[in-house]
Amino acid sequence: MVGDTLLIALYAAIGAACAGLLGTVALRLLRNRSVALSLAVVAAVTVAAMLAGTLLVSWAMLLSDHDLWVVTMVCAMAAVVSLAVALVLGRSVVKGSRDLAEATRALGDDGSFTPPATAPTAELAQLSHQLAATSARLTASRERERALEASRRELVAWISHDLRTPLAGLQAMTEALEDGMVEDPHVYHTRIRGEVERMSAMVSDLFELSRIQAGVLSLTPTRMSVYDLVGDAIAGADALARERGVRLVGEGVEPVPVEVDGREMSRVLANLLVNAIRRTPADGTVAVSARRETDSVVLCVTDGCGGIPPEDLPRVFDTGWRGTDARTPPAGAGLGLAIVRGIVEAHRGRAAVRNVPGGCRFEVHRTAARCKVARGAAGVEMGGVPPRPGAGG
Repeated sequence: MVGDTLLIALYAAIGAACAGLLGTVALRLLRNRSVALSLAVVAAVTVAAMLAGTLLVSWAMLLSDHDLWVVTMVCAMAAVVSLAVALVLGRSVVKGSRDLAEATRALGDDGSFTPPATAPTAELAQLSHQLAATSARLTASRERERALEASRRELVAWISHDLRTPLAGLQAMTEALEDGMVEDPHVYHTRIRGEVERMSAMVSDLFELSRIQAGVLSLTPTRMSVYDLVGDAIAGADALARERGVRLVGEGVEPVPVEVDGREMSRVLANLLVNAIRRTPADGTVAVSARRETDSVVLCVTDGCGGIPPEDLPRVFDTGWRGTDARTPPAGAGLGLAIVRGIVEAHRGRAAVRNVPGGCRFEVHRTAARCKVARGAAGVEMGGVPPRPGAGG
């Protein structure tokens, strides 16, 4: 009995193996054809394997012709049904693939991708979702590229105007000096020097911004106290604050240690302070503060500009944006805040702005250093910045 069972299994395995081998050869020959045809081959191989095994077993067992005919007819009906189901499934998969290919072609043409309403298989559905996500990323990338290109064109136009105006003035003054039409040449010399210094500062800002946008800004982080950083920035901006009648104060500056490039971060604070002083009316106040929030340090510069229109808040840090149509001081070249954002992001920080009663507040978020500095290490325990020679108040 066991021997007969093993013999039947052997004959069935031989028949199935032959059918499977032929099916493998057929699939290899049809590998570049429609998936519907491949599914039909798979269904045919399944039925052929069963039929071949059955015929071999029937031959070995010496079944009657009638019994053999019955078995063959059953296998034939199974083959017809299997092939029909395989063809229906294959046509569904082919249609889904063609719809997905058509949608993908649109992605290559105009960047838009509309996924098919239904997908015949989970794999095609997943591929459709991935293509939709890729289309969204490409669209966002194109929008950023368009915005950047528009910003660059706008910046070139603005800088051209900013350079043309002082150059025209310099040319007029030099011609007047050459013709001897100036009663007091010293006045013209002073004006020429002032224009040259302003143009030099503009070129320096452009160079710094180009380094930031090119990703080649070299940083040398060192551990320092925010207290000292703010104190130096206030001392540097004090002369401009006095000239414009603006009070410059440090409020709640904590001696928190941070790992930053001192020179670049000083430029960040200087740009923020100059921007705040220029936009704060006389007798107004510009306040600087620094506080710890969880594992970060927040530097704040609050001015009395009266606030920024809500629709302009997202553009404050854009290159060349000034918030005014004026192209002369105090509007500046519109590069200071763009440089602020670039330097802060190079430090893996974040720059933000929001309106507060009477003005707006610029915030710089930066991760604090791990170790703590003892209180009083920066000159005070907590609170205001220590008085410096000539500090405004």
